[in-house]
Amino acid sequence: MTLSAESLSGVELVAFDFDGVFTDNTVYVSQDGVESVRCWRSDGLGLSRLRALGVRLLIISTEVNPVVTARANKLKLPCKQGVEDKAAEILRTCQELSVPPARTMFVGNDINDIPAFRAVGIPVAVADAYPEVIPHVVYRTSRPGGQGAVREVCDLIFHAKQDAQK
Repeated sequence: MTLSAESLSGVELVAFDFDGVFTDNTVYVSQDGVESVRCWRSDGLGLSRLRALGVRLLIISTEVNPVVTARANKLKLPCKQGVEDKAAEILRTCQELSVPPARTMFVGNDINDIPAFRAVGIPVAVADAYPEVIPHVVYRTSRPGGQGAVREVCDLIFHAKQDAQK
């Protein structure tokens, strides 16, 4: 499997895992148990450019955490949390939005993402993804999670769509 300009230009939906994709997989826990994460600010501009092109965007997370909701709201992204079966959730979302799974990208980083990688046409892992996921993806970002991987994916799709319109 490879990532082609044709497949990138045809992307209609991008579903992202959160921890390890939008974040560097680090969690800060205060003495009162409040969790914080670190995200990459430039991701927002990349996501905005895709949204302007009509690409649907979604965060799907196994975790249920207010920090995920806060970041998703800031980025104006729909967010589904507490999802044990990401593949089923992606397929359900594809059906709801009338988007073929073949035109759907999932971006993840860990072994619990493998079923979601298998459910979509364009499975992508971040640079620092766990080695077990690499055989299941068509592309691995050059940037690690939480350090520009989301923006890298957005820019790849944006430029492929721009080039396809020329």
